[in-house]
Amino acid sequence: MRIARKPEDLTQHAFNNGPAQMIALPKNLESIITRVKSPSRDVVSDNSPVEKTVKTILEDVASRGDAAVRAFSKEFDNSDLQVLEVTMAEREAAVAALDPQTRADTQFAIDNVTAFAKAQLATILPLEIEILPGVHLGHRVIPIERVGCYVPGGRYPLLSAPVMTIVPAHVAGVKEIVACLPPNAHQAMIAGCHMSGADRIFRVGGAQAIAAMAYGTQSIPKVDKIVGPGNAFVNEAKRQVFGPVGIDQLAGPSEIYTLADETGNPRMIATDMLAQAEHDVRTRVGLITTDLALAEAVRAEVERQLIDLPTAPVAGVAWRDYGEIIIVPDEATMIAVSDQIAAEHLQVHTRDPKGMALKLSSYGSIFIGENASVVYSDKCVGTNHTLPTMAAGRYTGGLWVGAYVKICTHQWLEDDAIAQVALPAIRQSASEGLEGHRRAAAFRVEQN
Repeated sequence: MRIARKPEDLTQHAFNNGPAQMIALPKNLESIITRVKSPSRDVVSDNSPVEKTVKTILEDVASRGDAAVRAFSKEFDNSDLQVLEVTMAEREAAVAALDPQTRADTQFAIDNVTAFAKAQLATILPLEIEILPGVHLGHRVIPIERVGCYVPGGRYPLLSAPVMTIVPAHVAGVKEIVACLPPNAHQAMIAGCHMSGADRIFRVGGAQAIAAMAYGTQSIPKVDKIVGPGNAFVNEAKRQVFGPVGIDQLAGPSEIYTLADETGNPRMIATDMLAQAEHDVRTRVGLITTDLALAEAVRAEVERQLIDLPTAPVAGVAWRDYGEIIIVPDEATMIAVSDQIAAEHLQVHTRDPKGMALKLSSYGSIFIGENASVVYSDKCVGTNHTLPTMAAGRYTGGLWVGAYVKICTHQWLEDDAIAQVALPAIRQSASEGLEGHRRAAAFRVEQN
């Protein structure tokens, strides 16, 4: 899930939250597919204005700390806050002010995300192996010391946003979890951060929040890794600070594609498309199907539903500019096209959805069968909604508990085992002309 700013703000800036990049298919695939509806936009806008602005923000925050953070907060968020951190009393008051049902629903989401993250963490095991007699190798699973979770404000108080970034960090055993959210974010978002387990919460948004967490200020501690989605400036800031500080991923606008045969339900597919499209005018929505009648029915159904959809000013633009319906001749082509696109959210509505799912390899998260709605994952079912976009699903999965731990290797040798590895190391070093390496390997043989 990706969260946009107000619709009127979305046309001002580019980068990953700018026009979504359409994934070019190989020529051999293009020659055998038909597009019932094609995207009308397919070029990423020039990112230089955002890049330069973010560079200035980062440099100023690195130099002046809190003073720069406050100046940018006033400029971009119209905030005059002098105290950036949310006090414990304010946190507790925000939770107390929640509607009882909203609080219960938020806790339901926290419980599910916690349970799934714990189950995932249980699969990440320490390792000890004696790979040769007396040669011991292994790894430890070490939680990251301090993590910064960026919680976007968005157009609505989306309580699932802090749950998805903060809860897995808590489960992983991160020692300190810092959350930053825009100063004008709804109070319910502060409640969500508190309930999810944030140790410290700051009212700072945008690139200045990323800079503060990356470099540290008088108020905000320097973190080791920054996670969480945001707008163009947040994404660009994460890109620029990466290296000394880790990041989870660079996320573009949300995406949803459905794979369907003639058994697909056009009303359901159209509804799911528009549910995701209302996030952002740059959301990519698509259908890949073997059935022309279904393709035409889905197109008509989307247009019908837009007539009375309250969020049509956003969803309708996304459908117009980035909506895509592809006809493929067979299942094999459907799989090939889907793996090339590597959609963030991939629904499988075919006669045998489980069998089809096993044949797919590139996606952010897969939703198998009609009962599995993307909305459930967005909100509360337990899997993480922070997922790869713009074909990044070809090489990575989404945010998960494993993103908050380090797998660090170690080795130790018994005395009698030295010769087994030292002699090959000596020969290799000599052949490479690395005399220092050769001496280091030989020293232990001679001493032993």
